[in-house]
Amino acid sequence: MTTPARIGFVLAVPVLGLINQYLGFLAMIAAIVLVWKDSLWQKGAKVAATVAAVALLGAVLPDPPEEGAADAVAREDGKGAAARTLSSPSPSATEDDPSPTPKPRPEAADYRGMRLDEARDKAEAAGFGASDHNASDDDKSIWMRSNWTVCFQKTGWTSSETKTIDFGAVQTGAPCPGTDGGAIPWPTMPELIWKTWKTARKEVVALGVVAAEHVRADTAYLNDTLPDEGKYDNWRVCATDPVEGADVTIDTWVTLELTHPDNGCPEPGESPEDRADLPDRDDDGDPDYRDPFPGDRDRNSTFPNGFPDSSASSSGGGGGGDGDGWNCPRTRWC
Repeated sequence: MTTPARIGFVLAVPVLGLINQYLGFLAMIAAIVLVWKDSLWQKGAKVAATVAAVALLGAVLPDPPEEGAADAVAREDGKGAAARTLSSPSPSATEDDPSPTPKPRPEAADYRGMRLDEARDKAEAAGFGASDHNASDDDKSIWMRSNWTVCFQKTGWTSSETKTIDFGAVQTGAPCPGTDGGAIPWPTMPELIWKTWKTARKEVVALGVVAAEHVRADTAYLNDTLPDEGKYDNWRVCATDPVEGADVTIDTWVTLELTHPDNGCPEPGESPEDRADLPDRDDDGDPDYRDPFPGDRDRNSTFPNGFPDSSASSSGGGGGGDGDGWNCPRTRWC
């Protein structure tokens, strides 16, 4: 390449730099390569031409903005854009665009109070996908749905538009909590002291969570014995288990400790096992108040003809004797 051509490339650098700084940069690189490659110029001339190309490009490039000014411009542009956004609402904002109305829950029959397994069967037959959970705050899991009763129900939709219903249930016999997941409002043991067995038992059963067969009678005195069922209806309550004010649940067995009205209640012991004895002067096992032979320790209500002994057993044989022997029907002595 001739010398005028090389000089022309050097002079083209500022011209192209004015058009586009990237074109000017490429022209400068090309001029430097032509100056140094296969050139007969002296080294000093080559250096001078290189410096001239760089200087010419630098002379036409714009000065870079200062850092603070660039930041100010950026902030101003941001504010301007925000202002334009606020002052120029989109067309959709000027049009009526009400919030979408949620899809109403599907209607279902009222299954509350129904046995859980029956409620699920009926709901599924009506086209619902059924689920269930314990409606109380305890940790019991639902195993046998036939022993649980529905307290709450809630319908909804799945993502595939299938109807669903969720049942909150408690064990059958338990009262429903006030809210789903709340505590069960168990009834408490009433005040029953000195009420008759018949009245007290009715009050316990009336709580609604204890079956009549789960209320049992016992004696308040250790050496006392209950008469046959139906003959202690007027006996009085001296103590209860659970005690007055305690929760009564569906798992509770209630014990009422009774005394004959003529005996009164014993003084409470330090523990439930510390039950007192009624007076028994002849120490024959019959408390004095029902001993048919007071003062006779050889006879009591079980052995009115006397306690059996070896001589009586040998002389009396296996039969009833001549009437002067002892009587022991249905005992281990005969």
